Amino acid sequence: MNDKLTNRQQEVYDFLKEKFREFGVIPSSRDIQDHFGFASQTAAMNHLRSLEKKGVIKRNEDKRHQVAFTDELDREEIVDIPVYGAIAAGLGEDQEQQQDGCISIDIRSLGIPRNARTFALKVRGDSMIDAHICDGDTVILEFREPRRGDVVAALIDGETTLKRYVIQGNKPYLQAENEMFPDLIPARELIIQGVMVALLRNAA
Repeated sequence: MNDKLTNRQQEVYDFLKEKFREFGVIPSSRDIQDHFGFASQTAAMNHLRSLEKKGVIKRNEDKRHQVAFTDELDREEIVDIPVYGAIAAGLGEDQEQQQDGCISIDIRSLGIPRNARTFALKVRGDSMIDAHICDGDTVILEFREPRRGDVVAALIDGETTLKRYVIQGNKPYLQAENEMFPDLIPARELIIQGVMVALLRNAA
């Protein structure tokens, strides 16, 4: 909300939302007039204009009775992303990833495209601390082909880990962002499971 609503504006706004939740349609200006006992529809229209000016609703000029709530529009950017357990930011771990609930994130604020195929993993370990990825953080990853230098979730010789994707010559390997941890060079296989696109810092 851009400005604080008056008591009457708040009552009109609450009435609109209540009726929309109940019936799936926005009350007309006559409905508003009847409900609040306004002397004319003009008074109801003035309240709608005030609510729009204060940024809490958006009216469709082509369809006079069609109103959108701006907080609902904002929530269209909130997406539930599946969490597939934890991933080692250390040495690789032999584990099968299973979904462990979801997290709701605002993809717009994180710069993630709406059509991106994403998932999340909890970070365990300190091998990526020089990339500011710490134990307890959550990484958001996208299912796509990696580029040189991307931070990736990878399956390397049957073990999963979070590392930086590096190519030397034509041979890819995984690099830690902590001098205490060695690079991981695949002996048999290196499968990229996801590319990191966002980081959610552990608030603890």
